[in-house]
Amino acid sequence: MGLLRVMMPPKLQLLALLAFALAMFFLENQIQKLEESRGKLERAIARHEVREIEQRHTQDGLRERDSSSSALSEREDDVVIIYNRVPKTASTSFTNIAYDLCGKNHYHVLHINTTKNNPVMSIQDQVRFIKNVTEWREMKPAFYHGHVSFLDFTKFGIKKKPIYINVIRDPIERLVSYYYFLRFGDDYRPGLRRRKQGDKKTFDECVSAGGSDCAPEKLWLQIPFFCGHYSECWNVGSQWALEQAKYNLVNEYLLVGVTEELEDFVMMLEAALPRFFKGATELYKTGKKSHLRKTSEKKPPTKESIAKLQQSAIWKMENEFYEFALEQFQFVRAHAVREKDGELYLLAQNFFYEKIYPKN
Repeated sequence: MGLLRVMMPPKLQLLALLAFALAMFFLENQIQKLEESRGKLERAIARHEVREIEQRHTQDGLRERDSSSSALSEREDDVVIIYNRVPKTASTSFTNIAYDLCGKNHYHVLHINTTKNNPVMSIQDQVRFIKNVTEWREMKPAFYHGHVSFLDFTKFGIKKKPIYINVIRDPIERLVSYYYFLRFGDDYRPGLRRRKQGDKKTFDECVSAGGSDCAPEKLWLQIPFFCGHYSECWNVGSQWALEQAKYNLVNEYLLVGVTEELEDFVMMLEAALPRFFKGATELYKTGKKSHLRKTSEKKPPTKESIAKLQQSAIWKMENEFYEFALEQFQFVRAHAVREKDGELYLLAQNFFYEKIYPKN
């Protein structure tokens, strides 16, 4: 290089240096452009990766939400309600509401019709029934109803139990209604011939004569229906049966209403189980067949007849159970329903969540 500088004229040396400088400037400019292009590319790649991550998170969230929604739907569709209805407690009126709503609310209603309305199932029928209730998926969600005493599913190794509901009635009023029903039927199926049709004896006359159809033993029904399939449940006047019935009412039933306040019962069921009872309250108020089924030719008993029945230990036990159920129902209602200007309305949700940790 030094030799070239010696041999080259000064002008050429200057031109060579200028050309070299231009070449270096051009190269540096190209390198800078490449660096800028690489930076843009890296930023574009980074933005693309962020979008991909966000998209994956969104898709995962949607899948989780869909999965959660599907799981919730499956849980709702796996619900079974059992209404082991006590005779002459407005059970047909209430069941008609379930029949009216089942198509609209998409569930099945199944009537448990036992031979001669026997409320106690054989051990083999208990197993068959429990197998149907738990495994008959084509019929779920389901509303089962029938004159059957309480059946404890846990005895058969079933972890997911059905939801029990029921309605009971003042024991003497229930017996009087049943007495006349057997003789005159009701306005639900007026043409059907009843077992005691033709017997014109009034309830008061039956009590006065000491007849079997109005005997205190006939009051023993609501206790065994709630007590269940134990032999002691059906021993008339059993204190053990009374306590077991109370235990089951509190621990095994979602809600037990009373005939005298059936609208409140329907309203609370609609609030608690809308999957089944959405629209039930309005239907109860306006429906043509919902709803109350009335026994024909029923005559209220005299004070003397009532007083005579109330002397029996059986009435005292059945009435104790009724009062126990009524107190429990009124307690639940007081925390769920209010009355204003003669109209009932449900209380709004009055709990909320706070201090949720960890904070995101």
